[in-house]
Amino acid sequence: MSDTPAPNLHPLAPEHLPGFLPDAAGHDPIMVHMILFVAVMIFLLVTAFLHLHSLPEKLAHKVGATQLQIVGILGLIALFTHNNLYWVAALLLAVVQIPDYETPLLRIADALDRQKSPEPAPQPQPQSEPKEEEA
Repeated sequence: MSDTPAPNLHPLAPEHLPGFLPDAAGHDPIMVHMILFVAVMIFLLVTAFLHLHSLPEKLAHKVGATQLQIVGILGLIALFTHNNLYWVAALLLAVVQIPDYETPLLRIADALDRQKSPEPAPQPQPQSEPKEEEA
């Protein structure tokens, strides 16, 4: 707002008007400030929401790849459906370490396969006869 008084100011109006009131040109400073404030707050809230939403996936990076994929899928489903149950499930799955059952079972299966069909014994290689030196 300009400091120069308007020439056709009402006689009952005070000499100094607060700066947040719109001037005669229609410029509303408080509306401009509120628009900027709301835009910044929306940006900060969306950033905080997305950072919080990626928390289970960040925690799951410490565990196995299969568990990381499941947590990532649950996080995406929770993000797109706005269903918090999937996010809680992803968070719990990321925090709890699932024991590795696959490796011992595969080793047992390999051992049973070796017992069932043992590998043939290596065949002795024929030794070459030493060459006689001609004199």
